[in-house]
Amino acid sequence: QTDVMHFAEYGVIMMLFLIGLELVPRRLWQMRKAILGLGGLQVGVTSLLIWLLMLALTDNAWQTSLAIGFALALSSTAIVLQSLNEKGLIKTQAGRNAFSVLLFQDIAVIPILAIFPLLAVSTIVVSDELTDSFISNLPAWSQLLVTLLSITGIILAGRFLSSPIFRFIADTRLRELFTAVALLIVLAIAGLMTFIGLSPALG
Repeated sequence: QTDVMHFAEYGVIMMLFLIGLELVPRRLWQMRKAILGLGGLQVGVTSLLIWLLMLALTDNAWQTSLAIGFALALSSTAIVLQSLNEKGLIKTQAGRNAFSVLLFQDIAVIPILAIFPLLAVSTIVVSDELTDSFISNLPAWSQLLVTLLSITGIILAGRFLSSPIFRFIADTRLRELFTAVALLIVLAIAGLMTFIGLSPALG
């Protein structure tokens, strides 16, 4: 079961990597009002309503209900975009609004994955293999701090280190080398997240 979970996590990692390739910073800035307004409203309101509904109808802990609310507030970007393209709605105002919501959901995955470890219910018993990590014995605030510092380090490294590396690789005109280095970076970041006890998909 653990092996299946690891393979599933790497499937999510590759999906997030492909989504990241589509997130052009200039386009995100142009759509910032729609993304933050519509997208933030959709994720926030949907998560809140599902959370309250789960608290009212189930015996789940509030952390579990909140995690379910976050999960159900998201949708599949690939499926929705394919449906919009098939119906010719992607260039309409409704299609652009839907795309803005999808972009916000893709970006919201990052903080949601960072919050999930803090929502873990303490009464759930997990194996030592899953709990033995660099930050497993730290207080919750310390775990959050280490998580934020790790993410900040990854962003800074991507800003100042990855560009020169990929420029050098581009000059070699070796497509296989470009693919190999990209996958190496993805797996290295996933490994860093595993090292500090978080989901590899967070990377």
